[in-house]
Amino acid sequence: MEDGTQHLGHCMVDMKELSANPEGLTAAGVILTPKLPQVEFSLACNDLVASGRDRKPNALVQVAVIDPHKQHLVSHACTEIVEANKDPLFLTGVTFPSEYPASPETLVKLTVYDAKDKSQESSTFLGSATFSVGDLLRAKDERLTLSLRSSDGVCAAGAVVVSRLKMGEMEEVDVDHITTDIPSHKCPVVCESASHACIDRENNPLTGPVFKNPVCKVYRFQTVESKWMLVREQMEECTLSFSIPKQLLSLYIQEDMSRVQDLRELGELSPHWDNLRKEVMTRYGGIINSYQETLAELDKITGRSFKPSCCKAQKSLEFIPINLHTQRMRVTCPRKTDAFYDIVTVGAPAAHFQGFKCGGLQRLLSRYEAEKKSFSTAYQCIYYSPEHTAKAQEVLSTVSLLQPLITSLADQLLQAAQEHSSPGLRDALKNLSDKTEQLVHTLKDELVKSALLALHAARPGYVSKNQKQTPVQGGQHQGHIHQGSDQNQSPVQGLPGHSPATSVTENTAVCNNVDGSQTTTRGDGGLKHQDSIPHHKEYDEEEWDRVWANVAKCLNCVIAMVDKLQEEDNSKQEPLPEQQQLADVITSHNPGDWREQLHPPVTRLKECVMEVVEKAKRAMTFVLLQEAACSIPQGFFLQQRRDVVFSQALAALACGFVMRLYAGMQDKGFLRQLHLVGLVAQFESLLSTYSEEIGMLEDMEVGISDLQRVVFQITEAKTDDLSDLQPLVCGRRDHFTVEVPLPRLVFQTLPEEIRGGKPLRVFPVLFNVGINEQQTIAERFGDISLQERINQRNFEMLEAYYKSLSEKVPLECLPCFQTQTDIKELLETLGQNVVTKKKKNVEILWIAGTICRRLNGIRFTSCKSAKDRTSMSVTLEQCALLRDEHQLSKDFFIRALDCMRSRLTQGDIGQWEDPEAGAVTENKPASRHFYPIALLLVSSHLLVVWLILSLVFLLAKYQ
Repeated sequence: MEDGTQHLGHCMVDMKELSANPEGLTAAGVILTPKLPQVEFSLACNDLVASGRDRKPNALVQVAVIDPHKQHLVSHACTEIVEANKDPLFLTGVTFPSEYPASPETLVKLTVYDAKDKSQESSTFLGSATFSVGDLLRAKDERLTLSLRSSDGVCAAGAVVVSRLKMGEMEEVDVDHITTDIPSHKCPVVCESASHACIDRENNPLTGPVFKNPVCKVYRFQTVESKWMLVREQMEECTLSFSIPKQLLSLYIQEDMSRVQDLRELGELSPHWDNLRKEVMTRYGGIINSYQETLAELDKITGRSFKPSCCKAQKSLEFIPINLHTQRMRVTCPRKTDAFYDIVTVGAPAAHFQGFKCGGLQRLLSRYEAEKKSFSTAYQCIYYSPEHTAKAQEVLSTVSLLQPLITSLADQLLQAAQEHSSPGLRDALKNLSDKTEQLVHTLKDELVKSALLALHAARPGYVSKNQKQTPVQGGQHQGHIHQGSDQNQSPVQGLPGHSPATSVTENTAVCNNVDGSQTTTRGDGGLKHQDSIPHHKEYDEEEWDRVWANVAKCLNCVIAMVDKLQEEDNSKQEPLPEQQQLADVITSHNPGDWREQLHPPVTRLKECVMEVVEKAKRAMTFVLLQEAACSIPQGFFLQQRRDVVFSQALAALACGFVMRLYAGMQDKGFLRQLHLVGLVAQFESLLSTYSEEIGMLEDMEVGISDLQRVVFQITEAKTDDLSDLQPLVCGRRDHFTVEVPLPRLVFQTLPEEIRGGKPLRVFPVLFNVGINEQQTIAERFGDISLQERINQRNFEMLEAYYKSLSEKVPLECLPCFQTQTDIKELLETLGQNVVTKKKKNVEILWIAGTICRRLNGIRFTSCKSAKDRTSMSVTLEQCALLRDEHQLSKDFFIRALDCMRSRLTQGDIGQWEDPEAGAVTENKPASRHFYPIALLLVSSHLLVVWLILSLVFLLAKYQ
């Protein structure tokens, strides 16, 4: 951060004067043990003198801290503007978080200005005053009244009142000077709270490694009961903005290098296939080099925790999400437990560097799949459907995971045998059996068998019987390939175990598809394969069945041997005849050493597993070779774009998951929901369906959908060191796992299912409603079908999640709110709004966000850059929560909104990106109304556009 908002170390306030609450803060369910509380104070002015005698001042106070070491001013905070009032009481307070190096000697300078208009292009200095933190703490009732010194040194500019915000007695004070719109009455100026402590993020082991550089704001707003509530906003950067993309890049590189190695290990191929393989390997090499360069550039960046919007199109940062921040609003009300409301703000996940000239991922992928068949014909390769390609990737991933696991379990079995441990032997055998059976089930897939036949046909010198009978046949290339033509035949002759004596003509029937391609249909099972692989009749089709069946046979031998050994150890039990006979055949007559007798069948099992895995990997690699070959170069570009978008989306999701997990660590209902069903992650998008933002929305739709391939796992950290608490990512493109380490003591409090490593699911849903002037043009002259389809599809997903949740988790586990609208009723209303043809129907976003909070979900808000529209949405949602859940007075709603939007916590993002100079700098306050502002902004521009378009239509009509 810049301009005084950067992290400056730990608090050094005198312990005698600032005593920490020994109970810490537990309202959010997070175990916090802060060292020292923060210092917070409110501001008011009396008898201000405006520059003009005939007007009252529009006052604001600029707060700066004098650095005792460098002896210069550091801008720290600024209040809102109170218009036309000589005795203003500011709702925006000043907070010194625990990270700030405040001490009793710290000097604070207050400068009062008269802002003649809200743009602050012309502001007049009224006066200033200086005090130390120690002065405030030692003052009676911790309250100071300071005279303002004017520019000429004469104390005739009025006074400023500084009051520390803390627990204490409620004081009565006249507040008729708060605003001219509010009637005169009495109300307290100090908040009454059951708990009051600071959030020491850096020293807290649960947040230190992930969240950093907090920006804190504090406000006091009045309730309908004339009480005061204390509202704190805390926005933080997230280290996962960079760490998650960097880990993903490493995994992408590792996966692509593994793919290249698999292609090399395919063995000798005929010239045509070998040339395709070389071209594909070259493409992979280009991606690997590009990703390695990007990773090297990211490794050079230090101290940065977010990507500003001005860098969104920078190539070296394209994997980094834009402006990823967390925002927490903490509400302290009289005689009530503190409440917390969290939200994650991030720019829409999109490939800004690659641009949107041809659209986004959703459109590009649809076009690519439609054209892939023609690509396969042009490159003379075999077309596989997306389902087959996904299945091949799944098989590759599964066998690569299971082989080392089976080998390890087999070694554990031998170790238990060596120790003569019957319980250990039983446990190891059970685990070994489960994983081996899972492997066998995976290898039964017909795609593996058909791909092996195709690979055999791609070997040099392959000539089918049909070619022996007819030298040239249409649809084949150099005797070893079929193009995507009508002469395609299937190599699949049935499920494993079919009779080799059965002729092809008796079991298959070739029928024409609607589009003219051919489909081979099994006469016995209706199994269909489209655009399939040439059949080699001389190849032993039963060989693959025998290979994977041998794995099951070897496992049976191991089971029989273990049973025999345990029966010998327990003479009271009679051995089963069949198992005993099998064990006698495969072992020698040496009953002494268990390991020696068990070693031969275990070794044979490991050898069979290795053989079958190698064959399966070659077969699936050949399938993926076809996919890559017929998609050159478009498929590789799309994969890179998808990698970029997914990286941004996953970084945001991981940030939100960690934040939600920390907040619910002591909530048993939440933890139960987490491992039984999972969490819903609701992404609110404010993109328009116009121009480039259509492409951004198409990218975002695919990126959010791809998050369904992600699961989370809670692990016990190796140590309590902060570096060991950083989330880790592992897996491949088709399935990623994010491991979230927790300190040992915290980890032990979790439910057994979570401690056991159960994968925790997240259900991402996306709702989009464009709200700016471009959306007005899109709704009048363009197409909003993309937005309608996204909202309808994700509503169905949200509805399915709630159905699953209500079946597995009692509704008592869900949080309670003041507004007791039933979730079913909210879902019905949401469904009605989704299908209703209404312009800028922001009710969709309101209801979806409410449902998400009711379901213990994770809330995200996005626009193009996570600045203007996002800030407006977040602040409006926060004020609505204060009104609905904490009885914010209706007279204070607009002022609260203006306070949050004047020197916005979210708006500070813009300040960091382009800091303004000068003693008095303040972001322009936003409009008082969020959604209606779009209509106000576009009215004049829209009229011009409408006139131009009308003229064009008239000219076209009469020509």
